[in-house]
Amino acid sequence: CTLGSEVALRVGGDFFFDPQPGDSPVKLVLIAGGVGINPLFSILLHIADLHQYPEGKGNGYKMGTVKLYYSAKDTSELLFKKNILGLMNAFPGKITCRFHVTRQSSQICEELQPHVTGK
Repeated sequence: CTLGSEVALRVGGDFFFDPQPGDSPVKLVLIAGGVGINPLFSILLHIADLHQYPEGKGNGYKMGTVKLYYSAKDTSELLFKKNILGLMNAFPGKITCRFHVTRQSSQICEELQPHVTGK
């Protein structure tokens, strides 16, 4: 987003991402903390499926980009981190993630280092 961008925000409760054929592509920003990643990881997997089947195949929806921001106490508490890294590698530039840790005391593994901010 840039200054002045219009965004829709949804916090908690029932939420889902189910674009229909003909819907305009959207850019999604997903923000999770701790175990709150569970429903957003499901959305991320659905987005990967949409990227796998280009417009005209699958459901006919052209997916925009997705940025996931995910925070936890330390990298050991980042659920699905290997799967998320795999999705980023499978769909470069289309699915990106920034992990944020608040109380990291051990060395961050090399694979995660470029994607982690925090202490």
